[in-house]
Amino acid sequence: MKPKDALIVGLLALGLASPALAQTREECTTAIISPAASADRVPMLWKNRDTGTLSNKVVFVEDTPYSYLGLVDADAPGGRHVFAGLNSAGFGIMNSVAYNLPRKSGEMEDLEGIIMADALRTCRSVDDFERYLQANLGPNLGSWANFGVIDADGKAYVFEVHNHGYEKLDAADAEARYLVNTNFSRSGAEGEGAGYLRFERASRLFEGFSPGQVDFRTILTQFTRDLGHVLLGQSSLEDARRTPSDQDVWLFTRDCINRPSTSAAVVIVGRDPADPNSVATMWVIPGEPVTAIAIPLWVEAGSSPAPLWDGEQAPIWRESLRIKDIVRPMSEGYKRDYLNLTRLDNADGTGFLPQILETEAEIITETVEFLGAHHSPEEFAAFQNRMTERALVTLRAIASIP
Repeated sequence: MKPKDALIVGLLALGLASPALAQTREECTTAIISPAASADRVPMLWKNRDTGTLSNKVVFVEDTPYSYLGLVDADAPGGRHVFAGLNSAGFGIMNSVAYNLPRKSGEMEDLEGIIMADALRTCRSVDDFERYLQANLGPNLGSWANFGVIDADGKAYVFEVHNHGYEKLDAADAEARYLVNTNFSRSGAEGEGAGYLRFERASRLFEGFSPGQVDFRTILTQFTRDLGHVLLGQSSLEDARRTPSDQDVWLFTRDCINRPSTSAAVVIVGRDPADPNSVATMWVIPGEPVTAIAIPLWVEAGSSPAPLWDGEQAPIWRESLRIKDIVRPMSEGYKRDYLNLTRLDNADGTGFLPQILETEAEIITETVEFLGAHHSPEEFAAFQNRMTERALVTLRAIASIP
């Protein structure tokens, strides 16, 4: 493709981000949804994980008093550093770094993964997590983050935590009954932190829901993959379907929700507080969301499917990272921030995204039907294994050059 034939979208963004801010940091987009905001009347958590460690795994940790599923770095698969997870009591947790909270030189930091693993192992409820924080506040806590937590009683809270204190926010008390977060805390220094463009974009997306009608499917299939930009008004996935296949459309995605640093997305659909027999589901998109397929997981299964954890690099992450190179073929400097929209989808149907979305829609539909009945641990394990294998087959079928 000749340079004159390529359309570069977002050139102005080069002047909007300094090299310092372009460094890869833990910059996630999250939401905490109370049952009052949910169409299914259950608490929910959402996290798009942004990190320099793009190869992740999902592991099952058998422990006492609670076993759990956890999203971990591929090089730390023991489950003692978790970045989003769900335990056998229906307690779920995730985080986003908050760069405007207080910190002191010489104190411990970056221990949020350990905090979340400890919480998954020991906490049944939001109240348990607060007691955990109270018992561990001090220079060795190592926290500089917003934690989103839900439990089987229907509670959904944000804890804005630094080493010497925290603020507790009930999502049910927010005007819309949910809270969107990126990389600043409401209780932190005003105007400082990071992720303000993503916060505004995610907030606009949530405002599209009618009151009390937030649904997991929209978050999972659309919000996680969002390429919108509140300042640039750049092309979206919907626009891609009208783009000729012989015209490369490049998007600047550093300030989008779906970013070059997005290693995974997690949507935890909590237990129904009105139904003691309900189960919580941990949906995982294993890779940058536009390159991967959502998979349902349950602690009740007592395992995580092998393609999500087996080997030095989990097979399904290996495939999504391969596909990532199709849409982000440039690696010099900050060129990885640019995504080739035409490779995702186009008017001639030669992109790979429709294949991903078709398989994902089938998995979601079958999962909703599956959850309409009670199941044994063996049945949960067999179902999640089948869905994972189906996703893996689809990803492997995507050619390196569409």
